[in-house]
Amino acid sequence: MKILLVARGSQGDIYPYLRLAKELLARSHAVTLNLPRIFEDHAKGQGFNYTLQGQDDIGGMMENELDTKALLEWTRRVIDNQFSEIVPQLREHDILVASNTEFAAPSIAEYLKKPCIRTAYGPFIPSRTIPPPVFPWPRPHPLLRPALLWAILNGGLNMMVKKTLNRNRAALSMPPIRDQAKHAPANSINYLMYSPSLGSVDPEWPYKWAIGGYIFNDDMPYDQNIYRNFTDFIEKDGKKTIFFTLGSCNNNDRERFAEKLFGVCRAHGYKLVIGSGWCKLGSSLPRNDDLFLVDSLVPHKLVFPRCSAIIHHGGIGTTHSAARAGKPQMVVPLFLDQWYWAEQTRKLGTGPGKVDIKRCSYAQLEKKALDLLGNEAYARNAAELGEKIRGENGLENACRQVEDGIRTQA
Repeated sequence: MKILLVARGSQGDIYPYLRLAKELLARSHAVTLNLPRIFEDHAKGQGFNYTLQGQDDIGGMMENELDTKALLEWTRRVIDNQFSEIVPQLREHDILVASNTEFAAPSIAEYLKKPCIRTAYGPFIPSRTIPPPVFPWPRPHPLLRPALLWAILNGGLNMMVKKTLNRNRAALSMPPIRDQAKHAPANSINYLMYSPSLGSVDPEWPYKWAIGGYIFNDDMPYDQNIYRNFTDFIEKDGKKTIFFTLGSCNNNDRERFAEKLFGVCRAHGYKLVIGSGWCKLGSSLPRNDDLFLVDSLVPHKLVFPRCSAIIHHGGIGTTHSAARAGKPQMVVPLFLDQWYWAEQTRKLGTGPGKVDIKRCSYAQLEKKALDLLGNEAYARNAAELGEKIRGENGLENACRQVEDGIRTQA
């Protein structure tokens, strides 16, 4: 079987696809992975074919504080490129597996009469019970009900993508779509690539869908010297340790927040580990025996179990890695689905929910951090959630979904 995988985004979006490509290759499939240029080194030498996206500015986007407007402009820019790149590649493959940010994917699969699996790292299917994961209102609201929020989101989405999609469809002699929010899930197998123990689903979704769990990529090469130094830092004393990262995201308040968090740690005898990420978080902090910067890649699987609690941006990969480690976590959401994952951790009782990176005072952060580390219920609930997630097999489930999708079409 010939499988075309297409993914776009940052580490938490791409690493699962890299692991999926490698596993499908091991199962004797021919695999091509289309991915951002910034991840080329990760794909080299893995054995599967890969192609690089021509319209690829994810790295540049992440260098600045990303907002919804910038993301929508980026989406509009890449749609034309999706058609020009994916159509000729899919001709040579049996099935298309693409993330839900590849808005052209369902139309391309429809044009070539190939099956399409549309993956999502959150409940990105319109629902009457689950609000859109990209809105910062994940809790029930008397006026902003889920159906209304989805209508607002879908209207904005259509304004941004429908004209571009229909222009490309017309060039392929295809009829126009009326509503991308309905067309995409209706013309795909919707595969939710997150943990059913951590995320939510709507049993009344009227489309084909399945949920299989997050694909952890524990095979990435890493800096062993940094890991040894980190281990020495953890083992030198018995102090509780907080891990803080914003992953590949940026924010103008990141250093001020890090300074306040380190102040809390020093005041209460904690140690702080900072995952520097793409924006070099923590680089302005003075060196200190109770501060350690992880400034190159070390897998979360190795780091998180050694820490007492995790404070992070709420990215899909970091949220699931903290949950798998069985650690209490607190989310500092910046944009998109990060508010959703902050709310899920709160609902599951694995942490106090979210903290506002811009408005949070030292006193508020201190109260939240002490609660995060001292609340026995968080530790107990996090340990139980970790056991559940470690029992899931997102990689195997995803492979079966792809193979079933090909057999069903045949």
